[in-house]
Amino acid sequence: MCPSRSNEIAEKFARLRREKNARHRDIATELHISEGELIAAHAGLSLADGALLGAERLRAEWPAMIGALEPLGDVMALTRNASCVHEKTGVYRRASHNHQVGLVLGGEIDLRVFYRQWAHGFAVREMKQDEVQRSLQFFDTSGHAVHKIFLKPQSDLAAYDALVTRFADDDQEAGIAVAPVSPPPAELPDAQIDVAGFRAAWAGLRDTHDFFALLKKYSVSRLQGLRLAEPRFVQPLDTSCVLDLLNDAAREKVAIMAFVGNPGMIQIHSGPVHKIAVMGPWINILDARFNLHLREDHVASAWVVKKPTVDGLVTSVELFDARGDTIVMFFGERKPGTHELCEWRNVVERAVSEGQLCAA
Repeated sequence: MCPSRSNEIAEKFARLRREKNARHRDIATELHISEGELIAAHAGLSLADGALLGAERLRAEWPAMIGALEPLGDVMALTRNASCVHEKTGVYRRASHNHQVGLVLGGEIDLRVFYRQWAHGFAVREMKQDEVQRSLQFFDTSGHAVHKIFLKPQSDLAAYDALVTRFADDDQEAGIAVAPVSPPPAELPDAQIDVAGFRAAWAGLRDTHDFFALLKKYSVSRLQGLRLAEPRFVQPLDTSCVLDLLNDAAREKVAIMAFVGNPGMIQIHSGPVHKIAVMGPWINILDARFNLHLREDHVASAWVVKKPTVDGLVTSVELFDARGDTIVMFFGERKPGTHELCEWRNVVERAVSEGQLCAA
């Protein structure tokens, strides 16, 4: 990206941020660029020189960087896709990786990381009213956000500065080159799928973690797999029942798991939820250390999915957009070796019954 183009983006960003208080993602959309390009245009800029936002490019040593986050203490982890945002406050503990797949198992911060999708990272400092907001932001080859980490008032600023110094890239030139978004692979026609074999393998599942391998073995997408599954394992759910499901879980203090992801990251919340609020098209969970923002109008289909395991059936509610991409998955909280919560099953069954009434 040429310097004049980067300067133009930075100037337009500052204007839109001040005039509309618009979010980065919305500003990037208005400028017809990716969010990664928006941040990269600010590489080399400093708040000390009057810039509204400054970014420092980081070396592509992603597993080492994630493994070095624990000294920062409490931070907010953010993972999103086009329809759902998952924000969780906690400490990045017990980080590990095996080649291009990573884990963070620090209790509140619970991540599955797919580093093959990570291409660009920046330490970002932005003026927000009278204070500086500090973050680490990571993007894929198309400039789409994979994961962000925001410092909280209780975070360790010295540890953040030390981490940025350790991983700063020698190249601080503004801009990045982005690749076009790859179209998803086309589904095979249902007639080419070994449906009998797929159903038998589903019935023989022993662990929910084997489900992805099952889909891959029979060359089906997740949504196609749900369509082809036996009715005893899958039921369509009226999309209007999602709010009722979350309200019921909050009212009855049922601990849930909420999985939100994109190709480079899956972020998980485990525990009860409390405050559910609707704001325009957004269904929100607004708890002290966990926020979730779901675009209800993006939900094209919803499914109750049951998978056999050695601990009995495990039930999820899975939401998909019009492209067939997963938006969010909800489970009852459980650990391997334990049965699913009866209270969660009751919440799901009630949502199914209410959905049948809605459709009647």
